[in-house]
Amino acid sequence: MFYRREMYRVWPEKLNGFNKYFREFVLPNQVKNGARLVGRWVTEGNDEVVVMWEYPSFEEYFKIEERVLKDDMYKQAEEQLRKIGPLFEDFSQAFLKSTGIYNSPMQSVTVSGYITNEKGEVLLVQTYWRADTWELPGGRVDEGETLDAALYREIYEETGIKVKLQGVTGVYSNGSTISIVFRGSCAGGELSVSDETKDVRFVKIDKTNLNCFIRRGKFFSRVLDAMEGNCVPYEAFKVRPYELLNRIGKSESKE
Repeated sequence: MFYRREMYRVWPEKLNGFNKYFREFVLPNQVKNGARLVGRWVTEGNDEVVVMWEYPSFEEYFKIEERVLKDDMYKQAEEQLRKIGPLFEDFSQAFLKSTGIYNSPMQSVTVSGYITNEKGEVLLVQTYWRADTWELPGGRVDEGETLDAALYREIYEETGIKVKLQGVTGVYSNGSTISIVFRGSCAGGELSVSDETKDVRFVKIDKTNLNCFIRRGKFFSRVLDAMEGNCVPYEAFKVRPYELLNRIGKSESKE
């Protein structure tokens, strides 16, 4: 991510007017064109305001600023300033880049896949930290990563198997983690373990023997739901401009 820090030297008696101007003109114009407000702070003396904006990249910042300047709301903001007069005496800005991720998201997102081979067997993994159970392969979605891209990556890293996805079979939440399960089929590769998996294999499972492999309750319903084979479509896309990256289910997927 890319960040822009704005610093305004304001007259304390005009702080309320400056805040109103920001809420009514600056903030909505920036947000609707793609910027994200990280936060806004004022000093104890009410004479300096700091604003931090976030952008996907340096290149996206220029595109967003171009849209902001062309927006009718920008013209309205300029007209408002002409009516009420200056609200700050000095302005400066700086561009920053992150040195790492230090905060935990409110909820993490994970993906897993119910993957079958030509024999109808299901791909299961046994990890070192949950060695008491088998489970569907998958893992955490990285920042900026689409769900399908994360699952392709995780399954290949954990098992050596390439997959073709068919759709989403369920979404599960415990309040801190959102888990999305996809159904799919084996599209190539060779079974292999990784630093995370102590064993990987295709297994013939059904409702009668499922509890011989799946030993943790939170995984049981996910496998049963996926076993039913009822999928809903999934799309990954970009905005500004809109670009469809992938669609899975009810139409050809772009892999």
